[in-house]
Amino acid sequence: MSGNVRTRGGGIVEVRDIEIFLTLTEELHFGRTAARLHVSQARVSQAIKQQERRLGGELFDRSSRRDIRLTPLGQLLRDDLQPVYANLLASLERARLAAQGVTATLRIGMMPFNLPDLHPHWRVFRARHPQWQLQVRQASYVDPFGRLRAGEMDVLVAWLPVEEPDLTVGPILFRDPRVLAVSSDHELAERSSVSLEAVADFPHATAPQMLDYWEDAYLPFQTPQGRSIERVDTVTTPDALINLVGTGEIVHTFPAHVTKYWALSHIRWLPLPDMPALPYALVWRSETENDLIRALAEVVRSLGTSRL
Repeated sequence: MSGNVRTRGGGIVEVRDIEIFLTLTEELHFGRTAARLHVSQARVSQAIKQQERRLGGELFDRSSRRDIRLTPLGQLLRDDLQPVYANLLASLERARLAAQGVTATLRIGMMPFNLPDLHPHWRVFRARHPQWQLQVRQASYVDPFGRLRAGEMDVLVAWLPVEEPDLTVGPILFRDPRVLAVSSDHELAERSSVSLEAVADFPHATAPQMLDYWEDAYLPFQTPQGRSIERVDTVTTPDALINLVGTGEIVHTFPAHVTKYWALSHIRWLPLPDMPALPYALVWRSETENDLIRALAEVVRSLGTSRL
């Protein structure tokens, strides 16, 4: 990024120098910073020295031969500059989109895998609101409500129930039957279906920072007869989860749509007829509700709830 920022004292600071400084506060290494920004190490060193001369103090402690450390002055400048720089980047992005006729962006995080199944929703939204940009990304298993609250997404597509007082639950997009994933050589693999009672005979996995009631809706902690369904592993990615299933270390329940996207020869998908279909709905922070979120909710309502 090129450009200048004028300070209160009348001096000129290169925006690129701010970027170099903030990147160095993360990497704490001149070589890694240079490689990340695709500049020479000399350019990084020059930018930091210029800022230190302008401010009249050192930003980094360079006494170590390996990594460096922020000085108190460097910490103060980093804490002040980070939000300013983030706002500057956001302003430039908004200006870029405005030049293309786009006035706002709605960011959607997806807990389910079936983004293609929901293309009709995205198409209708874009057709009705060409002035708005829609971004749809896969959401992490790890603390998705925390990421929603942090402003990393505007809307989350999540299974229900969601009973958080600061979150609004919007319309349901779809309801999905349940299946059990087992390895092809598992003792259950040849069955045509599996009961929830039988599921309790085998270990499962979980994700960190799961809310108990939310996890229980996805996979109950107990069967109807009161048997515990044990979680023995903690996973943070879909690949890690399905790999544990494939090696026979666990079995795991899923919404049935995953069978379209994980067509794996070493995995068997068994219907779970005594588990209810899992509903997925729009969820957003109540205090950030705006015209874009309301417009997406209206699109979902107009298309109705699907059963996949």
